Amino acid sequence: MSIVRYRQWPTQSEIHQLLSPLLETVTGSTASAWMPAVDIREEANRFVVQADLPGVDPASIDVQMEKGVLTISGQRTAPELAEGQRLTRSERGQGAFNRRFVLPDSADAEGIVAHSHNGVLEVRIPKRSEAAPRRIQVVQGQPNA
Repeated sequence: MSIVRYRQWPTQSEIHQLLSPLLETVTGSTASAWMPAVDIREEANRFVVQADLPGVDPASIDVQMEKGVLTISGQRTAPELAEGQRLTRSERGQGAFNRRFVLPDSADAEGIVAHSHNGVLEVRIPKRSEAAPRRIQVVQGQPNA
């Protein structure tokens, strides 16, 4: 009979520590401490991006559109504890976040609006009106010069 050493599965922070250097070399920057969940939907005349950002001050959220890429970034700070208090368990991520989305050419960067309500950021991106095809009538005869 052989003795096998028991090892617990690594925690999320241990996995993050192991993968951070790899992610840094691949992406050129360190991975975010947390990543907000996002829903994107397309409507007839716009795209709507909704991001769950509970506990994030709307003043610290940055929304930018550049070269067809929508970037949502910001930071969630850790709660301040009174003297003598300590966290027994902490599962909510803190720190900086950065989400990027490539939008289609039909997105109108000039009309983008963003609102934050109850911890949900909603970014509305209107679509450009597409030029309707135009039928050109062919006239018989010599063109007038």
